[in-house]
Amino acid sequence: MSIIDSFSLKGEIALVTGASHGIGYAIAAALADAGARIVFCCSSEGSRQRALDAYHKDGIDAAGYVCDVTDEQSVIRMVKDIEANIGTVDILVNNAACIKRVPMHEMSVEDWRKVIDTDLTGQFICAKAVLPAMMEKRHGKIINICSMMSELGRETVAAYASAKGGLKMLTRNIASEYGEYNIQCNAIGPGYIATEQTKAIRVDADGNPTPFHHFIMSKTPANRWGTIEDLKGPAVFLASHASDFVNGHILYVDGGIIAYLGKQPK
Repeated sequence: MSIIDSFSLKGEIALVTGASHGIGYAIAAALADAGARIVFCCSSEGSRQRALDAYHKDGIDAAGYVCDVTDEQSVIRMVKDIEANIGTVDILVNNAACIKRVPMHEMSVEDWRKVIDTDLTGQFICAKAVLPAMMEKRHGKIINICSMMSELGRETVAAYASAKGGLKMLTRNIASEYGEYNIQCNAIGPGYIATEQTKAIRVDADGNPTPFHHFIMSKTPANRWGTIEDLKGPAVFLASHASDFVNGHILYVDGGIIAYLGKQPK
């Protein structure tokens, strides 16, 4: 197999959760560009239809499902339908997530559980649902979307950081437990990515950079926010045969933030 062919996903079926927009959509589009058949899920029929329109506009033949990743029976039904009508899942990208920015002492237990259920338990449920078929055919790739908060703490994100830290260890445990079946489980840890979801913390109502924007710039050796384009190559790599001996790894795509102590005061 040539090095170029090792990155091909031709004939592979990729399930990307939370892929109606943003990072999930970008990763799904990248996997499709590498040859994979895309299946995605999202939380509402409206989101599903808008996403299908976007995929088709971009020339991507995608199938979409409405599925609550925190509901095991809903995920099981979706995976069974995919297997019956499209084929067994070769690649799972656990992207669905939520965040609630609230000081920990003010956070309700209900909000805490919502974040943990979506960002950690949901990833467990989806991986559990696709693992049996992957084990049977002795082939599979699971990519969890972690975060710099898998390693770092910051005010107002206690639940999110706890979930993403747990997801880091779930990634390593899946790699440990199922590596013998030729299943690789790795993760991508995006840095601060410029998307519509992060616009509110990047610019103020007048379109000027926020103090938080300047803070992130000061902490990022690349001296910029990431873009969704920055995540496409890492996703294809971890989904492809090029990463067949990479297992339990968290690939941080963060412009160097985690490696960087910060600028010395003048």
